[in-house]
Amino acid sequence: MIKPLKILLQTTILPTKDDWSIARFSLLKDYLASLTDENGNLLCEVTSRDREINAQGNEPILSSLGDSNFDQLWLFALDVGDGLTDTDCQGILAFHQSGRGIFTTRDHQDMGICMCGLDLIGKLHYFQSQQPDPDESRRCRDDIHTTSISWPNYHSGSNGDYQIVNSVEPLHVLLKNPNSPTGKIEFFPAHPHEGAIGVPQGITNARIIATGISKISSRPFNLVVATESTQDDNGNLFGRVVAQSTFHHFVDYNWDISKGCPSFVAESAGDGMKTEPRALEDIKTYVKNLVLWLSARI
Repeated sequence: MIKPLKILLQTTILPTKDDWSIARFSLLKDYLASLTDENGNLLCEVTSRDREINAQGNEPILSSLGDSNFDQLWLFALDVGDGLTDTDCQGILAFHQSGRGIFTTRDHQDMGICMCGLDLIGKLHYFQSQQPDPDESRRCRDDIHTTSISWPNYHSGSNGDYQIVNSVEPLHVLLKNPNSPTGKIEFFPAHPHEGAIGVPQGITNARIIATGISKISSRPFNLVVATESTQDDNGNLFGRVVAQSTFHHFVDYNWDISKGCPSFVAESAGDGMKTEPRALEDIKTYVKNLVLWLSARI
């Protein structure tokens, strides 16, 4: 029997009840824990946690991640600059260098900017004060309604609604859904101010695989970047990486609006995820695809 994949769901913020702490990703955790393979065996063993700080000021799990028995890291970078120490970054990079898969996501403006310390992994994300989008025409506000949030902030719709996913040809296996009428994933949860991702010049093993459309500017923006495994000159095999435009594609509130949100969320919510059953099915299919692809099982 193939052993379950050990998956770490990890935020970069300390446990805070009125924030997007890991407790608000319970639907994702439960779904991952429910997945089985073709023989009915559990596919995943899931650990979910917020950031902790040890006596040295580092995150105890991330700082030694390369020596752990986890197979995948799903990093929800929700801080605004202090979410990873240099030692934490080295632990994550050692994990990547050992051939294991990493999924990263954040949100608008400078949220998750701590990932700038993650070399290639961090370069897939564009922020405002560091590593801005190389296309200068995109360094401007997209969502014009939530004035407290600046660029990048692509408006794909209201929390609780869905958005249309445009797959980039050739269709990536991450976006396949045999139960969909089109054979591919068509819906993601929407969010009023998604972050920016892309493939910087010189990175040849990564490509944009899905885009969305802003409901404010009608401008396309990137939803998913997928990076294949590579081997360096020393024979180290770097694992696969996926960068996602926003963590709101995975949080409870955007799968089921009745789960609630932190008090600082002021935007009106929609109900598209409730009224269109295929939308929830699509994001769950995508999650299962992520699990399998990050560990090269598809």
